[in-house]
Amino acid sequence: MSTPLNTLLLDTEAWDLVLDSNGNIALASPPYAVAQDVASAIRTFLGEVWYDTSLGVPYWQSLLGQPFYQSQVTAAMNAAAMTVPGVVSASTIITSYTDRKVSGQVQFTTSDGTTTTVSF
Repeated sequence: MSTPLNTLLLDTEAWDLVLDSNGNIALASPPYAVAQDVASAIRTFLGEVWYDTSLGVPYWQSLLGQPFYQSQVTAAMNAAAMTVPGVVSASTIITSYTDRKVSGQVQFTTSDGTTTTVSF
């Protein structure tokens, strides 16, 4: 079981790097870092991470352009969330599927027993 680490802090709207008051790239610490990393994991397309092409959700390979199967989407997102260090369980809940847009939440539990929810 991996210990959660600091991660680069991302702006919640632009999903881009944030600078601290000194102009340096800001870092996020656990537990926020874990939540941000789970959100990043479910946004990442399989093969998109050049240093580890096994990371990501198989959007192009299995989900986009296919009939919508909620169980397939939730399984893919749960698997992506589980790749984040410190995450021991994940459960995806689809709250809406309208005009080809899926919305929902991933509820995950970390190794210290904390349960957190991220929305997509």
